[in-house]
Amino acid sequence: MEEVNFTFDGHGIERHRGVRMLNHEELLAGDVSLEYVSRLMHRRYTDSPTIRKVLQTLWYQVNNGQEIYVVGVIQEDDTVLGGTGWGTEFAKLCNKPLFVFDQARNSWFSWNGEEWEKRSSVNGPLITHPHFTGTGTRTMQANGRKAIEDLFSRSFGAA
Repeated sequence: MEEVNFTFDGHGIERHRGVRMLNHEELLAGDVSLEYVSRLMHRRYTDSPTIRKVLQTLWYQVNNGQEIYVVGVIQEDDTVLGGTGWGTEFAKLCNKPLFVFDQARNSWFSWNGEEWEKRSSVNGPLITHPHFTGTGTRTMQANGRKAIEDLFSRSFGAA
């Protein structure tokens, strides 16, 4: 499986496999109004160059995947906590199959177009497309790591 990690010049990364450095023109393709994102996400995003580039990079991640898998926390307003939330909302707008492992609730959820549906432990998501996106929180917990291992095991055989 090919791994691609989208990033931009000057951004600290932890994974160095398959790094794809986005240039200025590519980042502009993923540009979005911070006012719009702030309204959609019910929170305020500062107009810093780094935040803008992170949001642009999330656009690339979601735009390049046919199925989206996220590790994070779903909030009461149905958005996902943190910057990961923008990628999740963009996937909703693009009507892409979307799955979130909520670390706080220790369960997978799928977006049905209107609300999150909890997946049973025997009905976890399955990666079915060769071009999928995996993204999530920087504060990965043990249950989030296990959820990813189980997802890959279900989808591709032994992890």
